[in-house]
Amino acid sequence: MLSYEGFTLLIMLFILAPIMGAIALLFLFVFEKRIDLLENKNKEIRLEQALQEAQYNKLNQQIQPHFLFNTLNVILSLARLNRTTELIRALEAFSQFLKFKYKASEPLIPLAQEIQYTQHYLDIQSLRFGDRLKIDMECPDQLLIALVPPFILQTLVENSFKHGLEKKVGEALLSIRFYQDSQTIYLEVIDNGLMVKATSFTEKVGHGLDNIQKRLDLYFSNRAQIIISSNESGTRVKVVWPLVYDKRVEEGASE
Repeated sequence: MLSYEGFTLLIMLFILAPIMGAIALLFLFVFEKRIDLLENKNKEIRLEQALQEAQYNKLNQQIQPHFLFNTLNVILSLARLNRTTELIRALEAFSQFLKFKYKASEPLIPLAQEIQYTQHYLDIQSLRFGDRLKIDMECPDQLLIALVPPFILQTLVENSFKHGLEKKVGEALLSIRFYQDSQTIYLEVIDNGLMVKATSFTEKVGHGLDNIQKRLDLYFSNRAQIIISSNESGTRVKVVWPLVYDKRVEEGASE
């Protein structure tokens, strides 16, 4: 026969079981909602990253046709002047540029690679300007493995020619300098080209520099910037961005 204590315990079980079940269901409901929220958040982050990558690639591609057309104009000018030797060397440099261009697909590349890429453009301009063009480039060895968005240097150099050195009579000077301060990289491109009067920021700096700023914003947010100063003696463009190394290089150095 069931005792009083047993009967009481049984009644309490019948009463508490539904309550405990309801509490368990409530916890499961909240837990599922939390999982759904996290999944949706992750989807939003992935979508945002995909959109930023698409926008970055679109900005990246805007630079290349402009450079291609300018380079072809240089080659065409050499052909019209019957400068056969220079034309052949220009075509060789241009082919090397194309070979390099279609191999570069990463959002960030080593600085050494960016310098090599830009050198093809400088080789072509050196053939065009001859002894009038003087180029000075400085880059510490430790920065050669640092990462940079592709076409940053090349675009700055191209901009110097397009907006300054092309109109310069006499000696054309181009100075390129990389240096580091703590965890920040600085790039300065200075030319003695003629100062161009402009009615707007885009006209003043060119679409290339505006493109650089947008790509820096996408990748480094407010940790990167472009500073431009221009006067009667020429133009100075400074680009600042955080020091970043390839993780594989860092891991190899730590071993």
